[in-house]
Amino acid sequence: MIVVQLKEGENIERALKKFKRKYERTGVVKELRSRQAFSKPSVVKRKQKQHAVYVQKLQENED
Repeated sequence: MIVVQLKEGENIERALKKFKRKYERTGVVKELRSRQAFSKPSVVKRKQKQHAVYVQKLQENED
């Protein structure tokens, strides 16, 4: 269960934004979409490698 702590006088829009951010980080939606259709293990590994290369290039560009 996701709990969002509100400060005194904080508006509902900020609370909703916090909730949405926490919900995204749990990965529920991503897993639900991945379960809708079967993908071969080789395809999954290829996508993971491509993502790792992408992240590595982003980190290199920051330095």
